[in-house]
Amino acid sequence: MARRAFFAFVALLLVIGLPLLVAPWFGIGSPRGAPVTITIDKGSSLAAVSDDLERAGLVDSPRQFRLLARVLGGPDPVQAGTYRLIPGDSWRHYLRIMQEGRIERVSLTIPEGMPSVLVAERLRAEPRLTGAVAIPAEGSVLPETYEFTPGEPRAAVLARMQAAMTKTVAELWPARSERAVVTTPEAAVTLASIVEKETGKPAERRTVAGVYGNRLAQGMKLDADPTVIYPITKGKPLGRRIRRSELAADTGYNTYLKPGLPKGPIANPGRASIAAVLDPAPTDALYFVADGSGGHVFANSLGEHNANVAKWYALRRQRGEM
Repeated sequence: MARRAFFAFVALLLVIGLPLLVAPWFGIGSPRGAPVTITIDKGSSLAAVSDDLERAGLVDSPRQFRLLARVLGGPDPVQAGTYRLIPGDSWRHYLRIMQEGRIERVSLTIPEGMPSVLVAERLRAEPRLTGAVAIPAEGSVLPETYEFTPGEPRAAVLARMQAAMTKTVAELWPARSERAVVTTPEAAVTLASIVEKETGKPAERRTVAGVYGNRLAQGMKLDADPTVIYPITKGKPLGRRIRRSELAADTGYNTYLKPGLPKGPIANPGRASIAAVLDPAPTDALYFVADGSGGHVFANSLGEHNANVAKWYALRRQRGEM
């Protein structure tokens, strides 16, 4: 009789206790909270993972989590990385995310035409990256949005940006058209950086590239303001008008002083500007000036260009800018 009562008691515990034991595994009755970030170190055991989950407030019993994971979770190991988990999700979901390595990824965007000094500043300002990073060579970074995992070294992210630029130039260079005047990939990046700084309108890139190509082919000076500004600010905004002394300074970048390209890029050009330089628009234009709407008006002759400049100055005076 006593033995029968004992087994009945055990059966009753199983009926009542088993649902309580497995409820967290399926997320039954768990209130959801704000996302929590947790980092799992390489080589962490299931015991270490369960302790990490407890410290993050994601499980209330590491021992219970380990038991359920071993019985119901499958044999795949937990992968190292940083994960974004939501309190109140099922423990089964936590384990599956970590077994599949669905690590948290965040992104950092480098805009087209950003100079390298600002690329380094942007990397240093990202608190989820680690370690030091040097200012990269100008023109070596491809402007793009890059994903990274929290805790990744800044130098590693920069290396991916530079590898992307190398790959992009290598892909575009063989397909250059007969109108391209640049003779090396390095020259293409340098000219593309000028195009990038001269126009913010995507539709104008190939025409601006065509104008500069025409001027280079005829031995004319490029007369590009951004090349004068670059050695002064390393690509940052000047914040004032260019001085006459700066237009006369021989910096190696000043395209008002002598014909040809500057000694190197003045920014990090995007893929579209590099492609524009390698396939410029067929145009006879040799000049362009702002049109007041964010774009430019192009001219084939100096007389036509001077008339366009006069219209631009009149518009600026009307706006109170001069």
